[in-house]
Amino acid sequence: MFLVGIDLVENKRIQKSISNPRFLRRILGTSEYSQLEMRGFPVQSVAASFCAKEAFSKALGTGMRGFSLSEVELLRKSSGEPYLCLSGEAQRIAESRGIVFRVSVTHTKEYASAVVIGEEKNNEGIKL
Repeated sequence: MFLVGIDLVENKRIQKSISNPRFLRRILGTSEYSQLEMRGFPVQSVAASFCAKEAFSKALGTGMRGFSLSEVELLRKSSGEPYLCLSGEAQRIAESRGIVFRVSVTHTKEYASAVVIGEEKNNEGIKL
């Protein structure tokens, strides 16, 4: 079975939140924080990370309950391909349900968006 979550945010809303340094430490995981810090915390990228967390929660079906935002990290491979790195309760929930996730993000000057697709797997592979 496939699970889908999507989110859209106005970048100016995130720009306001970035002015509080505690916001970044609260929502970003360690590796995610480092990747964004090296780039000067571009608001569009921070907004995309926030959207990915929201979209993940929607695909998981829990809403923003049962895990911390920082446990869902939007990271990028050296090629630029985005992926989710889960830890803590977010990872435990996903593993207990046998779900793996893919993510796609996009942004413009004004908006950021993310789509997360989860695939429930069984012992024989992906359920179709």
